[in-house]
Amino acid sequence: ALLLTATGGVYVGGGIAPKICQKLADGTTVAAYLNKGRLSYMVEKTPLRVIRDDHAALLGAASIAVNL
Repeated sequence: ALLLTATGGVYVGGGIAPKICQKLADGTTVAAYLNKGRLSYMVEKTPLRVIRDDHAALLGAASIAVNL
C-alpha cells in the first residue's frame, strides 16, 4: 500500500485469500498492516479487502474481452 500509494484499497485474492481469512478475523493481519510507524496514517485510510470469489479473475478478464 505504501510503495504504490494504493489509496483506493488493497485487495487480496487468489490462493492466499482463504489462507489468511482466520488471521484477518482475529486482527493479526490488520494489526501488521496498520503498524507502519510514522506512515501509519497513510494505511489507516486505505481499506484492506479479501476477494472471496474464486472466479474473480475470470470475470475481470471476460469483462475486458467484451469491451475490446
